[in-house]
Amino acid sequence: MSKEDIEEIIAIKAIQKKLLGKKLSYREVYAIMDEIAHQRLSDILTTYFVASSFKEGYSPQELYYFTRAMVETGNRLNFKGIVADKHSAGGVAGTRTTMIIVPIIAAAGFLIPKISSRAITSPAGTADVMEAIAEVDFSSKELEKIVSKVGGCIAWNGKLGLAPADDIIIRVEEPLSFESFDKIIISVMAKKVASGTTHLVLDIPIGKTLKIHHFADGEKIANKFKELAKRFKMKVSIDINETLEPAGRGIGPILEARDVLYVLEQKKDRPLRLEAKALRLAGKLLDLCFQEKKIKKNGEDSAYELLVNGQALKKFREIVKAQQGDKDIASDSLKLASFKKEIKSPISGKIKDINNFNLNTTAKLLGAPTDKPAGLYLLKKLDHSVEKGEPLFYIYSSDRYRLKEAEVTLKNLPIFKIEN
Repeated sequence: MSKEDIEEIIAIKAIQKKLLGKKLSYREVYAIMDEIAHQRLSDILTTYFVASSFKEGYSPQELYYFTRAMVETGNRLNFKGIVADKHSAGGVAGTRTTMIIVPIIAAAGFLIPKISSRAITSPAGTADVMEAIAEVDFSSKELEKIVSKVGGCIAWNGKLGLAPADDIIIRVEEPLSFESFDKIIISVMAKKVASGTTHLVLDIPIGKTLKIHHFADGEKIANKFKELAKRFKMKVSIDINETLEPAGRGIGPILEARDVLYVLEQKKDRPLRLEAKALRLAGKLLDLCFQEKKIKKNGEDSAYELLVNGQALKKFREIVKAQQGDKDIASDSLKLASFKKEIKSPISGKIKDINNFNLNTTAKLLGAPTDKPAGLYLLKKLDHSVEKGEPLFYIYSSDRYRLKEAEVTLKNLPIFKIEN
């Protein structure tokens, strides 16, 4: 019997054991991750493994084992000194803070090699948005060269091979559009450890139509992150926040990229909530980095200064250029989809609720994230008063039939709850 056959047997028995709610040893965990990483485990068995984490979850020791094994069965990036990073537990459409935070941190003089994911539950992941304006798929050597030159990047894990088992697991999870809390923790931490992160700010949004519904769950997840970060000698700052609506107005790759540029360019009609959230998270991350360097500065004040004085925009353009995009990129240079429809309010009243699930569904129907210019642009937000017949948002698609399908679906899956 070959070594591969033995590993497969150990992995299958370990999945059976986990489905019964039993704890696994590092040997068993490594066998599962190794089989998945090298694509020797079928999608069916991988799905059984993913399902096993929903019943009992993982013990703190298993969380460490899975994270470590996910890292050890893939490649690692090599950077020296402080390596900053930011991650969001996600699920919120139109909240593209990463693309504002990365140039701020890099402009402050800290390395921030941001390895971002593609969409899982939302209509666009950060990698999908960045891909609309620059290349995101690089080898380890190419990426290390970019970061050493401009201080940061916003890339996808495709060719990097960091925690490769995670990308395969994400592909299996995608049709169901959900992840277990423990799987989110393992996924995030494995990528951070593999990319050499030393200082991390973690955004945990809470909302009834998001991945995490309750503050109690957010606190549990935060504590697990803290314990795991300690074991990997990583400094972490966690921001648990109630999120009732997108911080930006654009939903979909090009529309979200435009929001990012509105903020970086300090346009008058920029999405201020997106700016405020990005500054808060960038401030927390800078505070961690400043503490390490014994620099007596306030993180959020420094982040604000770098944004308003244009240094963040300059750095963003440097990163885009390094990633083979337009060095002079600007918000007004982005091309929107060919077909557009204005969606009007059926009644007069006040917007009391925004359904994030319906928002995601509509954006996907329009073609996001594959159709980069597809999506929605919100004209109204929570607590805004509207008149009957007043425009609420625009929908965009490169396909007129998708546009029509989304328009019809909105009658059954409304995004806004309006009360008289």
